[in-house]
Order: sequence, then C-alpha cells, then structure tokens
Amino acid sequence: MEHVTIDVVSDVVCPWCYLGKARLDKAIAELANEILVTVTWRPYQLNPDLPPEGVDHKAHLAAKLGGEAAVARAHETLAALGRADGIAFDFDAVKISPNTLDAHRLVRWAQAEGADIQANVVSGLFRANFEEGRNVGDRETLIDIAEAGGLDRAVVTALLASDADAADVKTEIDMARDMGVTGVPCFIIESKYAVMGAQSVDALVSALRDIAQMKNQANIH
Repeated sequence: MEHVTIDVVSDVVCPWCYLGKARLDKAIAELANEILVTVTWRPYQLNPDLPPEGVDHKAHLAAKLGGEAAVARAHETLAALGRADGIAFDFDAVKISPNTLDAHRLVRWAQAEGADIQANVVSGLFRANFEEGRNVGDRETLIDIAEAGGLDRAVVTALLASDADAADVKTEIDMARDMGVTGVPCFIIESKYAVMGAQSVDALVSALRDIAQMKNQANIH
C-alpha cells in the first residue's frame, strides 16, 4: 500500500478549513484500502493582528466582508455546505473573533503525541468555535479541548502559561506565506503538490490517487 503525506495549512477560525477537514476525512476513508495517508496540521493566521482577548465577531466580520448583508449571504452558503458534510455551523453562537496563536500552539503540542491526537484536537477546536460558539482564544477553553482530545491537562496548562513554541508557530506561518500560501485551507501533498481551497471529496480522492500512482511508478523505476 502506497503511503502519502499531507500537510494541511489551516486556521481554526476558518469555516472553509473546517469543511476541508470534513471532506479530507471522507476522502481518506474512501481510500482506506488503497492508500495510507498521514495528515499533519500546520498553522496559519487569517487575523494575526487581533489582540489576545479577541474582538467582537459580528463587527469584525462585517468590516472584513463589507457589511452585514454580505456576512449573512456567506453564512447561508456555508451553512448549506456544512449540512452536506455533517457540520452543524451555528454562526449566531460565535461571539468573539479570537487571536488563534494559542490554539496553534496547542495543535503543535498535539502533533507530538501523534496524528490521531492532533486530529482530535483540531476537530475539537473547529467544533468548539463553529458549532458551540466557544472562544478558542480563551486558555481555559483550550485546556478543556486539549484534555478531551487526549492531552494531559496539567502539562497543557503549564505550557499555555509560558510562551513555549509561540516563536516557532509564527516562523511556520511566515514560511507558509513565503511559500505562497495566501489563503487556507492549503493541502500540501508529499511536500510538493499544493491543492488550494476546500476541494470536493472526489477532487481530493483523485489527487491522492494520482500522487500515489506517481510515487509507485517512481519506486518501480
């Protein structure tokens, strides 16, 4: 069975990234008998300049998208797409647009415990923000998500109280921008093929199959 790696550059407050994860999970499940896929989640910040305590979500989004009507249209589209992919977006519940640096530190620590733990934490962050309206910039919330995802509560509490890995996360985000990543999600397959945006399940399946086939042929020759 061919092994394919995917690095997903994403931000936990990006609804398209949540859709991208749901679709990627489906694509991987569809290919379970053909390809072994290892996923690593990489950081990106859509709003790196937000203060640590965050800002009012509705006002921030209206300013960014050009008014409340534009926000309502975007949410309507996303809610319908979410339903199709098993995501219950509750945009009215989201009160704060957080700074996501701490959330990305948490995702980085989860990576050290293995891909499954990291995937649990990433899912927990998306769900907390988009379905439960919890503030993923709040450290107590992050500690709860970490524990539910399989991390040690005391360890995460101590790490969040320090500035551990903050500089490394920022460096990784800068590297993504230097590579030309200007929007997320961005799926980097085998460290060299970039697939931008929340692609359909079929598109992801087809990309993974093609790359696995290329790897296979390269190994034969």
